[in-house]
Amino acid sequence: MYQAFYKLRRSPFEITPDPSFLFPTKKHNDALAALYYGVRWRKGFVVLTGGVGTGKTLLLRCLLQLLEQSKDVKYAYLFNSRLSSLDFLQYVVRDFGLPASGKRKGELLFELCNFVVKRGLQNLTTVLIVDEAHNLSAEALEEVRLLTNLETAQHKLLQVVLVGQPELNDKLDSVSLTQLKQRITVRSHLEPLTLDETRGYIEKRMKLAGAESAEAFFPPATVEAVHRHSGGIPRLINTLCENGLMSAYGKQIQSVSSNIIRDLAREFRLDVIRPMQVQGATAVEDMDLQRAAKTLLDLYTSLNRPASANGGSTMSSARPIPQI
Repeated sequence: MYQAFYKLRRSPFEITPDPSFLFPTKKHNDALAALYYGVRWRKGFVVLTGGVGTGKTLLLRCLLQLLEQSKDVKYAYLFNSRLSSLDFLQYVVRDFGLPASGKRKGELLFELCNFVVKRGLQNLTTVLIVDEAHNLSAEALEEVRLLTNLETAQHKLLQVVLVGQPELNDKLDSVSLTQLKQRITVRSHLEPLTLDETRGYIEKRMKLAGAESAEAFFPPATVEAVHRHSGGIPRLINTLCENGLMSAYGKQIQSVSSNIIRDLAREFRLDVIRPMQVQGATAVEDMDLQRAAKTLLDLYTSLNRPASANGGSTMSSARPIPQI
């Protein structure tokens, strides 16, 4: 909509992960190098974590581009990890191009293991890539661990790349997955961008879209506002900058002001403080506990009430008192 007005070839801040827009911060470069190294040198388990919107899926797309250039690599890419262990195996087997319909778990495992071993004997690399891996059940993760038992004296026959939010680390730290955790050989974590990195990120995207100078569109004060309200999260930077350009276009002005960014942050509720939500939930829980305690106290009182004046009894005092 606004590209012609700003004389841009394309929209610079699309949300979809496009490898051509990768901004090579040291953290992202190191993470991509670690992923590629872990796969190509057959290290077995490789783990990448990072907060929501920090660029994990974009790095995966870059990794897949690199792997597709190698004729000796075949991969299965799982992006929906909310699956049972059986559904998980069926998906992986099918994505490797193997027959999976109607097969039982044992048959699926045989099919997959046979495929991996045959490729290993030909010195070919086989990779299982799982995005959103923090959603995998403990049972599915255990299936993955068992698959990595396939190995030679030199290396693993199946390479596994697990990518997910920081909750993945918590899951891998659980006692039941100790064996899997001990097999992780390469590990990386993505952090939000710094202010300087945010400035470079915006500059690169604007130049790739055809702008001669990013600062003409996003002055220093605006970049600071973008970084402050986004927290350095690339996905939120894209959201603010994309909508900032649209808002400036609507006003028929060439530059995005810090006030526009501030208003957008308010509109998208980016400044809502999460701890307040937690406190609110805690307050509700406290009220529930207070109500429950009062109910138990009333019950305790009624159970111990003395006999009424007419000789009756509202509740037998011989009835056992509940343990509170």
